[in-house]
Amino acid sequence: MRPIESAPPVVAVDVGGTSVKAGVVAADGTVSRLTRVATPPPGLDAQPVVDAVVAVVEKLTAADSGGPAALGLVVPGIVDEQAGLAVAAENLGWRDVPLRDLVARRLDCPVVLGHDVRAGGLAEHRVGACRGARDSVFLPVGTGIAAALVLDGRLFAGAGYAGEIGHVDVGTGLPCACGGRGCLETVASAAAVARRYTAATGRPVDGSRDVAALVRAGEPAAVAVWDEALDALARGLAMLTGIVAPEIIAVGGGFGEAADLVVDPLGERLAQRLTFHRVPRVVPAELGDLAGCVGAGLLAWELIS
Repeated sequence: MRPIESAPPVVAVDVGGTSVKAGVVAADGTVSRLTRVATPPPGLDAQPVVDAVVAVVEKLTAADSGGPAALGLVVPGIVDEQAGLAVAAENLGWRDVPLRDLVARRLDCPVVLGHDVRAGGLAEHRVGACRGARDSVFLPVGTGIAAALVLDGRLFAGAGYAGEIGHVDVGTGLPCACGGRGCLETVASAAAVARRYTAATGRPVDGSRDVAALVRAGEPAAVAVWDEALDALARGLAMLTGIVAPEIIAVGGGFGEAADLVVDPLGERLAQRLTFHRVPRVVPAELGDLAGCVGAGLLAWELIS
């Protein structure tokens, strides 16, 4: 039998809009050999992304004979996990790309394709903030907003369309990049918080972290923008709670990094909107920006178990 230390590694790759994170993931979710590279420019056939994924995996496994035992690959947008298809990704510029098979042919190893947020939800459920809960929500609030739903202990994908809470109408009336109006993302994403503060004051900020610092200092425009974001999030989560009744909601992403200004106030506002419902605990996510990578690795372990 081959010694444990010489077994081929399980590799995870999380393709984001700006960076690609990759590492070797153990069965318990521990990540090693972590590396980050810039996401290549968009391409309709996803070939630049395929090339980048193959390059980073080959670099990670250069010292291992035979390459990876399996690869977990997660991407944003609409993903059909069963078909291995990247259906749509606005910021990466592709449509209906058979990404799983393209990468598998190049690397000659088993590949599982997943959605970045759902993979993060799996990771938070198995080894993070949602451990022990049968029904949970992972809510990363960054450039966009999406939710990963774990219902009765299982990830719910809805053929790739579940969890798009960022595009429910919370009554803002503002136009959204998706083509709709009033979407949660128009006021409550980290990007929207920064954009709306600049629009209100004429003073540019680098992101929601800067706005959070101004909130702590009591700057009125920052407080107003922040409060609007929290109110919209509470409205969206109240809708979600009425439908799936999570025990716990783990908030992550750039907005979630300001946990003292988000987690407790959001939990209080959500509770105020509910009546007979099971009131979920709102907690900080634990895995930070590695949640997708950890989840991708766990999916790869499931593939070969």
